[in-house]
Amino acid sequence: MRERFRVTRIARKWDHATGKFHYDIRFRTGTEVTPRTVAVAEAFGLGVDQHREFVIYDNLELKISPKDIVLITGESGSGKSVLLRALEKDLGPENAFNIADVAVDPDKPLIDAVGRTFEEGLELLSLVGLNDAFLFLRRYGELSDGQKYRYRIAKLMESGKRFWVMDEFAATLDRDTAKIVTFNVQKLARKVGRAVLAATTHTDLFDDLKPSVHIHKGLGKAIQVHYYPNEVNRECSLTRDMRIVEGSKEDWLGLEPWHYRQGKVPPPLKIYALKRGEETAGVIVYSYPSVLCFGRRRAFKRHVPMAELNRDFALISRVVLHPKYRSVGLGVKLVKETLPRINRPYVETVAVMARYNPFFEKAGMTKIAESAPDKSLMGAIEDLRRLGFNPVFMASEKSNLLHLQGLEPEKMEECRKALLSISTGYYKRLKASHKAYIKREEFEEFLEKASLEDLAKVLRRLAIIMQTKVYLLWSACGSVNSSGDRALKFSLGNFRG
Repeated sequence: MRERFRVTRIARKWDHATGKFHYDIRFRTGTEVTPRTVAVAEAFGLGVDQHREFVIYDNLELKISPKDIVLITGESGSGKSVLLRALEKDLGPENAFNIADVAVDPDKPLIDAVGRTFEEGLELLSLVGLNDAFLFLRRYGELSDGQKYRYRIAKLMESGKRFWVMDEFAATLDRDTAKIVTFNVQKLARKVGRAVLAATTHTDLFDDLKPSVHIHKGLGKAIQVHYYPNEVNRECSLTRDMRIVEGSKEDWLGLEPWHYRQGKVPPPLKIYALKRGEETAGVIVYSYPSVLCFGRRRAFKRHVPMAELNRDFALISRVVLHPKYRSVGLGVKLVKETLPRINRPYVETVAVMARYNPFFEKAGMTKIAESAPDKSLMGAIEDLRRLGFNPVFMASEKSNLLHLQGLEPEKMEECRKALLSISTGYYKRLKASHKAYIKREEFEEFLEKASLEDLAKVLRRLAIIMQTKVYLLWSACGSVNSSGDRALKFSLGNFRG
């Protein structure tokens, strides 16, 4: 027996001034006449032309502001989606944007599909947890379900609409990912002053969404509406049982594929792991500081000798989180809670992502300086560009190798000369040598004997060195500043005393 449904709305009204919505919503059902529906009618004493009316919302009044987080829960068929569609229609397309209506360009990398500028795109993707350098280059179809949902949230933010509408909210996601996405939705909406209208059958998202309006719809016209203070939820429920412990090389290797800079890590001074049960959710690697560092002299106004570096300094060389746990504050937690454990007066780091994601600063580190590419590096890049290398793709060993394989002998010699023209202070990093210093003659000999695979790696390291990086510093006494070293010297004295 097939039923026909018709929705009747009575006294449907939205008061713009007060933000109040009034709804009467009723379903009227009738039965299509077929031989089988007639048989059912005869068996149960029903009339095939009989109509029944079901009251779903009976003079419902809701007060929703443009900054409220509204959660509509209830069983399937209770009328959640009906109410959500009514709210969306009354708000109109000029105010509301449905996550289901996000347009997807399957051929564009994410960094080209979000934001009006490169910087805005990076910021939006980072805010929703798509802050992996490799993810920036992926297309929508290459993402997981959770990453696709995060992408759609970024597009909601980009739209500028005041109300974000989400039916079947996070329904396709596993429950851990759903809670993380839910936490992010409320945090981002409250940060930018937007309202969320979300409907779901799941009852485990309340704590992470922390709604200011909760509508629980029962069957029939049963309904409960509760109003709460509109306060940001600052802790995702999944992080409550996480702990930081001393980690191992195995912890780092388990998460290494998720770090944008793969390859060898300097000999570790200490490794800490963020654990949820037996699962490793994040890792931070502390290493010994490098001899040369562009921001250190600005911070201390002097050269710091090697003996002092080894005694008083540590370097954060890697911080990585499992992609599932990103954008819920765990990066800040991992850095902030391990800085005092390393037992060094100063901890420094040099990072590319710090230009776009200030989690080191939120953890208590001070931004001292941004690097400017050395003139010799820029000159080498220009020479390589004339040989057909595209600097954008030089961070890929595969791309470098393919181009090197097509170079004629005289062009290959020009490539080596371009690399040799770089200031000697960079030879150690380009060769990835453990020696403190490499002379020009030694580097020249290395380039002459290097295989194409080795040269491809050198070119990749050059591309990494060319990136604009941020130098940040932390002091055990919390008195780091970027304008001089008086406070730094004082804190060091306190630490030793």
